[in-house]
Amino acid sequence: MSNNETVQETGHAMLVVWGQYAHCLGIPQEFAQVLMSQKTVAHSPQSKVLEFLVAQLGGLEYLKDISLSATPLDQDTAVAQAWGQEGWADHSGVSRTMSALTEEEAAKYAAILDKATQPLIDAEVQLALSSGRLVLDGDLTPRPVSNGSKSYPESSYGYMDGKLQLGYQAAIITMGSPTYGRLGLSASRHTGKTVSATQAESLALDAERRLGRRPWRRTDLLLQRLEQREPELLKRQQRVAEAAASLRGKEETLAQINEKFSAMQDELQQLEAGYAAKERLEKPHSQLAQARSKADIWQKRCWRCQNQVTKARAWLDRQRQRLSEWEAETAMLRERLQRFEAENAANSNPIEAIFRLDAGFGTDSNLALLIEMGYEIYSKPYGNWLSGLLAEKSQSRSNDWQKVGKNAEMLAWKAATIPDFPYPLDLGYERFWQSPSDSEQPKQAFSGLLHFGPTQVTEDLTGWFDDYNARQTIEAGNKEARQVFQAHHIKVRSLPAMRLQEHFALFCANFVRFAAHWLAEQCPQVPDGWKTSHSPNVKEQVKVGAHSPADVQWYGKDCLVRFKERSVYVGRSFFVRRQIAIQLTLRI
Repeated sequence: MSNNETVQETGHAMLVVWGQYAHCLGIPQEFAQVLMSQKTVAHSPQSKVLEFLVAQLGGLEYLKDISLSATPLDQDTAVAQAWGQEGWADHSGVSRTMSALTEEEAAKYAAILDKATQPLIDAEVQLALSSGRLVLDGDLTPRPVSNGSKSYPESSYGYMDGKLQLGYQAAIITMGSPTYGRLGLSASRHTGKTVSATQAESLALDAERRLGRRPWRRTDLLLQRLEQREPELLKRQQRVAEAAASLRGKEETLAQINEKFSAMQDELQQLEAGYAAKERLEKPHSQLAQARSKADIWQKRCWRCQNQVTKARAWLDRQRQRLSEWEAETAMLRERLQRFEAENAANSNPIEAIFRLDAGFGTDSNLALLIEMGYEIYSKPYGNWLSGLLAEKSQSRSNDWQKVGKNAEMLAWKAATIPDFPYPLDLGYERFWQSPSDSEQPKQAFSGLLHFGPTQVTEDLTGWFDDYNARQTIEAGNKEARQVFQAHHIKVRSLPAMRLQEHFALFCANFVRFAAHWLAEQCPQVPDGWKTSHSPNVKEQVKVGAHSPADVQWYGKDCLVRFKERSVYVGRSFFVRRQIAIQLTLRI
């Protein structure tokens, strides 16, 4: 029987289609070439890693669903053929392979996926830059596990979804895409106690590694910052010198008092011995009583002076610590300057990029660093930093509030100087009304906005408000990872496999978008909602399309997928060719 006469049934129609697209990107072929320490029995370990990827792409909640769902993936020969496999392993075999995965092997699989999609990301970067700046969004999203579990390595307690839970945190960075709306660039897993404030620089560096591009480092600002630190350095050195001199003076005084006290003690001992020899009684106003009183006075002086010396020594230690911290920070900034100068020398084609971050990242040190790295920043102040300053500044402008949203108003100050911060920032102050419940009156709340960069945000407060809140796109991506690709269901228990699962989830979100665009170009019967490249109904494609029954007929490497009567897409058919045309974007 020839290929075009063979009809296979599948319960996972879109997984067949996506297998065809994966071949266009070379993914199954590259996976098969990875050297692994595990042996092949019925199925190769490379095939099991690929099966794990396909299961994630199909949105399976648990690893056991590979074998125990209503339409088991491991029994679907059409999907296996589409992905270049003779068949799939049982879920237990996949679990054993993933548990034995090494860090080196996991890194190789992640690199294959990055390499496969890099030309598409490069094209989107070039397209975004041709029409303006590249927009990056960073976030930290939770991956909780059962609080009573002891089988998750390096898990720890942290605040997740507003409460203390055991688990992990995933640091995610995405870019705005003219064609696909949003594309993930990097996902890295951390312990549950990790907080956003520690991840700003690593997110930026992860994005730059994936993009192969970076902004021009602001060495001019860094030089200016270092120059401005010199007067404070001199002040701290002077305070150390003054504290040291004060300590020396108090130590000299203490030495004199100790000497006098010692002499008084000697005199007192001699008098006590004389009185004892003559059997004289000590009277209230006797020479012995007067000597004892003087000795007590000098002893108290000694204690007071010793206390002053202790305080002076502690003060000197604090001043030395402050000087040491200032010198260490200055040395760190000088090292940063040298590194940035080297990076600029090697950066022949810098990019302009906007970085949007929530308040968890908005510490003064993070903002200063990202500014010096060359980014235009949209963020909010961390914690109560600037809350007092903004409230005070707003008191004199009670009539200047501008409506920027349904229940939000703003004030703004252009290039405001902030105490203990090296660069002027555009400051925004929001007020809005919250209604906790029907029985309570609306409550007024306040929040700050921060911006640094060439955009004149203070001249268009509504635009500033909308531009910052557009970072909800990454929050939508986090929700998609959890609800569609089940990233919050940790299917493995080894660190390399967990990191690879996180990478797979990010890849799958990009892959479905790329594949929808590719499929719409060759298949006119694609549902209308799938044709919108910015929002190709990813959830529907995965939750419904990837679990829809269809007949698959092969024509060499190409195939015809006909949705069956039990599918909501009955009557539709896709003729899917293993071909793709990618205009490669050269990195300069």
